[in-house]
Amino acid sequence: MPATSEALTAERILEATEEVLRRHGPAKATVVDVARALGVSHGSVYRHFRTKAALREAVTKRWLDRTTEVLARIATSGGDPETRLREWLAALFAAKRRKAGDDPELFATYQVLAVESGEAVSAHLADLTGQLARIIQDGVDTGVFTAPDPEATARAVFHATGRFHDPGYAAAWQRHDIQAEFEAVVDLLARGLRA
Repeated sequence: MPATSEALTAERILEATEEVLRRHGPAKATVVDVARALGVSHGSVYRHFRTKAALREAVTKRWLDRTTEVLARIATSGGDPETRLREWLAALFAAKRRKAGDDPELFATYQVLAVESGEAVSAHLADLTGQLARIIQDGVDTGVFTAPDPEATARAVFHATGRFHDPGYAAAWQRHDIQAEFEAVVDLLARGLRA
């Protein structure tokens, strides 16, 4: 077992859980495996996360938050709303493609965990559509966009671009023409929003 000279924190547990999930997959990964990887008892892990489900929810939220943080910087950066909208959608697509391509085992694991983690996924989706709504509202406020209801418009934009961020479409993200398809959809949406 590894030495436990560092204090056991929730972040260390989540890092170890991610590694255990990568190695074993969601069906076989256990809290005992996580504890073993940290060199502690499983009771120590349970002091931070009361249940296996709570641990899995937290690791899913952590994974989703990585994308949310990058996108939040774009959403709040100021500047031309159409440029921000395009950059935001491109960053979301790039993040999802990177996750699916760079670590397919962990991506597949998170697809399973996302189904279990309804609260984390719902909060993530609400955060993303909230960021889009802010960009669209800024566009309305500056006269760049026309959108009678920026929140409803944000949800519509999010759903219209689902093929480029919904994990269910991950297999299509490696196609040679996917970038051109993405750009065509974004161009159509931007034209539709312009005042």
